Amino acid sequence: MIRKIALSVAILAFGVAPALAASSHYYVEHAPNSNKCSVVPKRPDGKAAMAVGSSHKTKALAEAAMKSAAACM
Repeated sequence: MIRKIALSVAILAFGVAPALAASSHYYVEHAPNSNKCSVVPKRPDGKAAMAVGSSHKTKALAEAAMKSAAACM
């Protein structure tokens, strides 16, 4: 019984981990048409908007980078 529970927890943990890891980076996105910047959880594709700098681990770090980026002023 304990083995079944432990195995179930392990399988669940491996299934949930990629979903949590996918949203752990934030990017500063610059829209060239409107000259506005925003923080997004997905990397911009480079067609409609460009990424400013690299990825950030938290949304707060991305917002701080957005405020100091020359393209966003």
